This record gives sequence, C-alpha cells and structure tokens, in this order.
Amino acid sequence: MTGLPPRLQDVVDTLALFDDRSEKIQAIISIAESYSAPSHPKPYPVESRVPGCESEVYVWGRHFEGGWSFEFAVDNPQGLSAMAFAKILQDGLNGLTSDEIRQVPDDLVYEVFGRELSMGKSMGLINMLQMCKRIAA
Repeated sequence: MTGLPPRLQDVVDTLALFDDRSEKIQAIISIAESYSAPSHPKPYPVESRVPGCESEVYVWGRHFEGGWSFEFAVDNPQGLSAMAFAKILQDGLNGLTSDEIRQVPDDLVYEVFGRELSMGKSMGLINMLQMCKRIAA
C-alpha cells in the first residue's frame, strides 16, 4: 500500500516484513501491549462509541493548530486487535490535517491484519478509522 501518511506506512512496511503469520501476530500483540488507556473518565459518552465494534471502542478527537489528536478507549481487555489498531491509528493520525486523515483508505485494516479476520471484527476496525474520518471532517 502506498500513499499512506509516513507513520502509517512505516507500520504497514514493518508488518509486511513478517513472512510467518504467527510472527506477524506476535508483532501485532506487541503493538496492542503498548496501548494505554485514555485520560477520559468513565462513563464514556455514547456518541463516542464506535458503531459495530465488538470490543466496545470509543474515540475522541481534538483539533489543534495544524492537525488532530485522537484518543481511544478499548473497553474489552481481550480486544487485542482493537487495542493494536487504536495504537496504530493514534500514532499514525495524530498531527495530521483533516484532508490527510480523510485520504487514509479503509483497506488499511487489511494491510495491517490481513484478510483472515472475521467479517464482524474487520467491520469494527474499519469503523474505528471511519469514525476518525468523521471527527476530522
């Protein structure tokens, strides 16, 4: 995948180095382990909840001079793919402009995780990215 913002492209390129599926999964788990809970107190606002996400994910965005800052809450301790993608999106989208965020293709989910994910999990992760795009619109 080309044309991604540099920090997202770095993640895609790094994960593409793993020929072995189990090694790639371990790398994604490592990313998930670097996820940290947000500063927002519970209960999280209903309007911040990502629709269709099995792991009960919430997203907040804040615009500042020159770009956006996103924060994610994954309310499922077993939601490793959601935690990994939250960390990837937070690191990869923070600081970008609205136009740059809107141009990130939804296929990013498949570039990171492959096509082996269930339909429900794939849609939840895609909805995380789409929610960031809506916030930045």
